[in-house]
Amino acid sequence: MKSCGVSLAAAAAAASTASFGDEEKKMAAGKASGQSEEDFASLTAEERELLSGLDSRLFGFLRLHEDGARTKALLLKAVGCYESLILKAEGKVESDFFCQLGHFNLLLEDYPKALSAYQRYYSLQSDYWKNAAFLYGLGLVYFHYNAFQWAIKAFREVLYVDPSFCRAKEIHLRLGLMFKVNTDFESSLKHFQLALVDCNPCTLSNAEIRFHIAHLYETQRKYHSAKEAYEQLLQTENLPAQVKATVLQQLGWMHHTVDQLGDKATKENYAIQCLQKSLEADPNSGQSWYFLGRCYSSIGKVQDAFISYRQSIDKSEASADTWCSIGVLYQQQNQPMDALQAYICAVQLDHGHAAAWMDLGTLYESCNQSQDAIKCYLNATRSKNCSNTSALAARIKYLQAQLCNLPQGSLQNKTKLLPSIEEAWSLPIPAELTSRQGAMNTAQQQLPLHMIPSSHVDDLSSPAKRKRTSSPTKNTLDAWSTGHTVSHPPVQQQVHSWCLTPQKLQHLEQLRANRNNLNPAQKLMLEQLESQFVLMQQQQQGLHKGQSSHLAGPNSERPLSSTGPSQHLQAAGTGIQNQNGHSTMPSNSVTQGAALNHLPSHTATSGGQQGITLTKESKPSGNTSAVPDTNRHSGETPNSTASVEGLPNHVHQVTADAVSSPSHGDSKSPGLLSSDNPQLSALLMGKANNNVGTGTCDKVNNIHPTVHTKTENSVASSPSSAISTATPSPKSTEQTTTNSVTSLNSPHSGHAVNGDALEDSQSPIKTDPPLIGHKPNSQIIPSMSVSIYPSSAEVLKACRNLGKNGLSNSSILLDKCPPPRPPPPPHPPLPKDKLNPPTPSIYLENKRDAFFPPLHQFCTNPNNPVTVIRGLAGALKLDLGLFSTKTLVEANNEHLVEVRTQLLQPSDENWDPTGTKKIWRCESSKSQTTIAKYAQYQASSFQESLKEENEKKSHHKDHSDNESTSSDNSGRRKGPFKTIKFGTNIDLSDDRKWKLQLHELTKLPAFVRVVSAGNLLSHVGHTILGMNTVQLYMKVPGSRTPGHQENNNFCSVNINIGPGDCEWFVVPENYWGIMNDFCERNNMNFLMGSWWPNLEDLYEANVPVYRFIQRPGDLVWINAGTVHWVQAIGWCNNIAWNVGPLTACQYKLAVERYEWNKLQSVKSIVPMVHLSWNIARNIKVSDPKLFEMIKYCLLRTLKQCQTLREALIAAGKEIVWHERTKEEPAHYCSICEVEVFNLLYVTNESNSRKTYIVHCLDCARKISGNLENFVVLEQYKMEDLMQVYDQFTLAPPLPSSLS
Repeated sequence: MKSCGVSLAAAAAAASTASFGDEEKKMAAGKASGQSEEDFASLTAEERELLSGLDSRLFGFLRLHEDGARTKALLLKAVGCYESLILKAEGKVESDFFCQLGHFNLLLEDYPKALSAYQRYYSLQSDYWKNAAFLYGLGLVYFHYNAFQWAIKAFREVLYVDPSFCRAKEIHLRLGLMFKVNTDFESSLKHFQLALVDCNPCTLSNAEIRFHIAHLYETQRKYHSAKEAYEQLLQTENLPAQVKATVLQQLGWMHHTVDQLGDKATKENYAIQCLQKSLEADPNSGQSWYFLGRCYSSIGKVQDAFISYRQSIDKSEASADTWCSIGVLYQQQNQPMDALQAYICAVQLDHGHAAAWMDLGTLYESCNQSQDAIKCYLNATRSKNCSNTSALAARIKYLQAQLCNLPQGSLQNKTKLLPSIEEAWSLPIPAELTSRQGAMNTAQQQLPLHMIPSSHVDDLSSPAKRKRTSSPTKNTLDAWSTGHTVSHPPVQQQVHSWCLTPQKLQHLEQLRANRNNLNPAQKLMLEQLESQFVLMQQQQQGLHKGQSSHLAGPNSERPLSSTGPSQHLQAAGTGIQNQNGHSTMPSNSVTQGAALNHLPSHTATSGGQQGITLTKESKPSGNTSAVPDTNRHSGETPNSTASVEGLPNHVHQVTADAVSSPSHGDSKSPGLLSSDNPQLSALLMGKANNNVGTGTCDKVNNIHPTVHTKTENSVASSPSSAISTATPSPKSTEQTTTNSVTSLNSPHSGHAVNGDALEDSQSPIKTDPPLIGHKPNSQIIPSMSVSIYPSSAEVLKACRNLGKNGLSNSSILLDKCPPPRPPPPPHPPLPKDKLNPPTPSIYLENKRDAFFPPLHQFCTNPNNPVTVIRGLAGALKLDLGLFSTKTLVEANNEHLVEVRTQLLQPSDENWDPTGTKKIWRCESSKSQTTIAKYAQYQASSFQESLKEENEKKSHHKDHSDNESTSSDNSGRRKGPFKTIKFGTNIDLSDDRKWKLQLHELTKLPAFVRVVSAGNLLSHVGHTILGMNTVQLYMKVPGSRTPGHQENNNFCSVNINIGPGDCEWFVVPENYWGIMNDFCERNNMNFLMGSWWPNLEDLYEANVPVYRFIQRPGDLVWINAGTVHWVQAIGWCNNIAWNVGPLTACQYKLAVERYEWNKLQSVKSIVPMVHLSWNIARNIKVSDPKLFEMIKYCLLRTLKQCQTLREALIAAGKEIVWHERTKEEPAHYCSICEVEVFNLLYVTNESNSRKTYIVHCLDCARKISGNLENFVVLEQYKMEDLMQVYDQFTLAPPLPSSLS
């Protein structure tokens, strides 16, 4: 890792020698930085030494607010010195100055300043990626601002350039939390598990990480796995009381709400036991009391339920949920007036509480007060959390129709059982309800919600929300940061002087009604009350909006979208959204997107703000910062904060108007340095005037480093176009007119909190000119200028002394390469009329055509992303019947089939399950069956379709009927969709079971065969299922293979057996960067996720799409790196496998994907290092480009092996010979899944048992720093590797180009 120590020393020396004698200069410097004169005294040698050890790696581990006052003073002094020096030098200082300034500001938790300094360093330092501490600091700042997309990129780059980074555990923890927010649960689980195995410290305990893993299972509806994980966690010795309380609370609530966990009586009994134990560990948890009340209510223990609800109100702040549940209880007890008052309490606390409005409507309807019921139902439909709007709309129509049919005057003569909604809103609340509800006084003055235009409904500020800006969050985070449990005494809400009591409000209404008949004293009283009323309204408009309570279902057991203990153990809120603002979690999930539960946070929202909690770093000054009111649906427990050390800059609320720095009362843009001196700000920001939107753009771009593009072609420095380019995109200029910086996830940005950037936002990582074309630089791709390689003896000699530096990765990596990046969009963009190109197709008439050499050259030509070879089966007389369903059943009827359950949709569209909007996410559930059972399903599906077709023919005989049929089909897209099953990944590798089938495929031309000398995958030396073996797919119409590139970008061969057709969609390889961007924007994992592109999105982004039909007997050749997705039109089977042509293009793309996978923490199915050595042994390579790339890979791995051996021997570690066996697979780390070549690290226990569970060096050292618990096994003699390396030379070109 690049050190900043040298620059720090230089800065300190400059500071000590600088002349600060001139008083005017002193004063100017002091004014510029906002510091006192004393702070600018020269740094002493001792201070310089102390500062040299301070960088981003200490973030979260320095206690500046406790015993670190001296360190804080030193950091402030250093910041002052640096800013003064930068100002004097007019910004012309070493880039490392800015990096260190960024570190110091980060440690001081001054995020705007830290970001500005990091931006400047980034723009000045071309090889910034070598500096892991910088990337880590940048990632922490992005995490603070909830810019998760950029934080993920920065953290991944740290792990790529320095896998042994000392804060790797912290990075894995934060990656786990962010992926949890983004609903990428597989990635989240992987990173949590990687954090667990690391013995280094981080800001959460292992018990808390295990809670996240358990909660991850619950969020995925893997309830039995979640239950097992929670119960195992409870067995942990010395489990902190707060963690124990939260686990029990979550376990109890899960049993109450999830049917799969047993019969009702057993579940409720277990839930009550868990919640009671949780309250023993944390008696002040209002949320646990509330859950306990819900459990008692469900089994009819009314009195116990009331007591629990009462406790919930006493222990926590006003909760709309609790009052709604009390109302349900009263209604069940046939006490309508009490129920009415409880519901009114709920909706006054949270105007958008859909469940309370629905229950209130039900109550009015049961009392035959239809007009009031309609008003309540209307308010429920206006709530963002209303899950059954259509049913309510139908009910409203029904009630309105009833009212229209009533005799005139009957409504006036009817006696009302309950006060109307208007009367109920202003009724004095009984004393027993007001004792803990001081905050409700301020709600009494407001009009009932039905009197307010729906567009303003969400702008109302509820007392519960105002209250939440005070003690709960602050106390919670204090507990989190100090490690002490906060026990909240009963909170009496302060009634401000401007608040009007219910009695005064009623008096005001009476005076207004009789305005013309008042005496002078009454008129004076009216004036006073009205002025006080106006003041109260003004105050309320400025108050901070917090979160509302989570929904208690109408007269139901389970909230519409409940979060277990959503209060604590949350990372950033729940109800995770996609870019359109709709929750991507199922509405009946136990935690609607409670993917986030992280210890210090209390919110579980399903709005655009995503439950981002105010933290000590982001606390607004006073209560005047308005937050977008998108937080609906929270389950809060202010008292349930874990008494543990938390993430110091936890995900937090970003205010709508500005981002407040903790050390500055005024609001600053997160992209600007907080400084009183505009000159200093300009210097720190660089040439701000040249960068569009640096100070004015109200989007997430503000917090991304400003890029000074170095080449004309590098317009887009990242997955998306940069905002700092000379010509802004139309979309980047649309929103540069506002003066304020909105929150990262404000409605303007159009994206969720996860930091998904807009189309025109800029990555923190710039693209250097690539080594080869426009592809990402690969760690093992050489410069093409290198043509003469040292001999193996020279390599070993050069490595001889490197190992003496110890086992640090910095010496192992030797010459680092920058992290790989997706390619920029091809330039110039294609015109719109070129976006539907014709598919390259070749028609074969006979066997000679199939073996004609130009066919091979045409298919492997990089300019042809796909080739359809028509009529191949007929030309070669292939017996496709061997792969028919009937033959397969006869051959191996019990053979396993992986089944994907999918929704039947039009091939060019992908709708959400409700059919209301087009999405990219293409979910399917996985199960298993046998060939025989799937064959039955396939046949019955066909029979059903025939039956439906015959019925249609009998009912629709004329042309108009046919037209109505087509309109029915288009309407079908609006859901619900029919469910289908797709039989996939059927393994045909066993030549004993499938001898006839596999032998038939040997009739194919050599370049498309499963095994051939010219196929790179035939030289791996072991089986890779589905790649160098055949896989079968059994389909019914609508079966989908979602979008993907082949593993490690190898080519693929696919033959349609028939009898039906398949439709293919293909995008060229050089557009995969754009496809990756779309996936990120849609919260999808490009490599591992299941996605179906929206063709309209691709058209707008100028992405060409090849679209064609594959008929029975057609072979589809997918070229290296081509992106594709497929849907069956009819009933058919397909067979497929991968091939690797011996070309420079194929090898380069395979290596690039190998490195990209490493960056993304994804396993590379093809072990490219192992394969490269096998190629060197087996093949004579005559292509100079291919030769150089392979030779370079050998060179690097030879260097690494020798350097590691030297280091291990120097450390006194024995290396044990462990020769490879025949067809032994390549080895991967059992933890991080990177390829491990030659030197294998296995635990002593694994070695003695001969199980040989392999680790890479970095993971082994995280488990055991000095490798004392590990044995090092060596699989190749260095002499053998040297011989292979030396004998691999460029072969003379073949006499003919034919292959």
